[in-house]
Amino acid sequence: MAERKFDYIVVGAGSAGCVLANRLSADGRQRVLLLEAGPKGHWLSRMPVSFAKLIDNPAANWCFRAEPDEGSGGRTIPIPRGRLLGGSSAINGLVFVRGQRLDYDTWAQFGNRGWSYDDVLPIFRRMEHYESGANEWRSQGGPLRVSEVPDRSPLYDALIEAGVELGVPRNPDYNGANQEGICKTQTTISRGRRMSTAHCYLRPARGRSNLDVRCGALASRLVLEGKRCIGVRYLRNGREEEALAAREVVLCGGSINSPQLLELSGIGRPEILREQGIDVVHELPGVGENLIDHMAPRVMWRLQPRGVTYNERARGLGLAWQALRYAATGGGFLSLPSAPVLGFVRSREGLEAPDVQFHLAPYAIRGPTDRRLLPEPGMTCTIYALRPESRGSIHVRSRDPREAPAIRFNFLSDDLDRRVLVDGVRWARRLMATSAMDEFRDAEIRPGPETESDDEIIEWIRANAETAFHPVGTCKMGPDPMAVVDDRLRVHGMEGLRIADGSIMPTLVSGNTNGPCIMIGEKASEMMLAAA
Repeated sequence: MAERKFDYIVVGAGSAGCVLANRLSADGRQRVLLLEAGPKGHWLSRMPVSFAKLIDNPAANWCFRAEPDEGSGGRTIPIPRGRLLGGSSAINGLVFVRGQRLDYDTWAQFGNRGWSYDDVLPIFRRMEHYESGANEWRSQGGPLRVSEVPDRSPLYDALIEAGVELGVPRNPDYNGANQEGICKTQTTISRGRRMSTAHCYLRPARGRSNLDVRCGALASRLVLEGKRCIGVRYLRNGREEEALAAREVVLCGGSINSPQLLELSGIGRPEILREQGIDVVHELPGVGENLIDHMAPRVMWRLQPRGVTYNERARGLGLAWQALRYAATGGGFLSLPSAPVLGFVRSREGLEAPDVQFHLAPYAIRGPTDRRLLPEPGMTCTIYALRPESRGSIHVRSRDPREAPAIRFNFLSDDLDRRVLVDGVRWARRLMATSAMDEFRDAEIRPGPETESDDEIIEWIRANAETAFHPVGTCKMGPDPMAVVDDRLRVHGMEGLRIADGSIMPTLVSGNTNGPCIMIGEKASEMMLAAA
């Protein structure tokens, strides 16, 4: 019979959960249980280009979908989330971004002590092994290997030069002193292999006798004694099992699964719970509110045939050659992230910091619902408004933990978001119109030059944009009435229960969220061990 009693239970083996499993079990004295709803892994995951294959594969992905709303043109847009050891770090686009100093200082100004940029910088440094070297901003020796894209291409050089033409500086390290600039992407890739938290954090800890990892274990509800969490019930092999925690339970299910588990356990807004026939155990109105994500329109161009795009390199025998090259050297486009070049820019004058991020990728696909490559050479510019103001929600729609919750983004509900995205589309067009891009540029194919006015651009975004797969905020940290956790990540009004994942972010960081989620896992483990 499986062991039932532990010191700590970690629910969710994703970007933060694998970190906690490693750190909490490191001294050998604490008994740690790690629960993961999905399988151990997927054979494609270690190959970086797997992001294109796993983004809608239920073997490794929750395959959530958002509720239709006005901001997304009534569409049910997909929300990929990793469902395997490593979570989304095992299926994502492998782009490593910390965010801006402004992001974390804002968290601290909201009353979250210990979360300013100066507080979290040592954690970012401790967790990484930055292959380009150490300095006051970067470090080596940590478990997470971070590298700059090694691939060389005249297209990358032209894109960076085009940014310089528009007044954007070359930035050798956007995770260093200043984010602004255009540059090659930093990635969670090393020697052509994906550096998920399952590989970097969990794999070295798997042999510890005090760490128990259980896959195929879907958490169904928390075990509560009054206002104290003492364990977790979970479904495995067709039956419900129970595990108890002498010290703490920590939820690391992410911004969708963590609020869902709270609500299934009777923690949340009473009217939401009663509507689904769930007894109210603890009133906490902020559970599932404050959902934020980067809405991501993808502008595409047809390029001149130069042999530099994935559309050309994957054609005919080219794909076989790339597979052989990857097997022999770990190189080629199978070893690359979703975007080899990034830009962090101020979309208009007067801003103190970048407000838009551009992912510049040497490929074009057929459309939002057809991810096959176009037969002609192309490139894509994905645009994020870095700090969106629109807010949505995630709430259970049944008492069944196997039923996905209702996810409502409420995209484009804030005027500033609409303005920044329109500015971003116009900036991308200016980038492609520079002299540096003359030898590559052919024609804009999506949305097309006929989409010109602000209203036309917004309507195109409504009808075509997806998310950037960065949902956060649904169990936000803070001292205000709508906060779910305090600055020690303890659930307000409960004992023995913390949350450590992207759901605790009060606001969205300026960039991709995987790196910050790993940092949250590191900081949570530090606080939990200090409390012990």
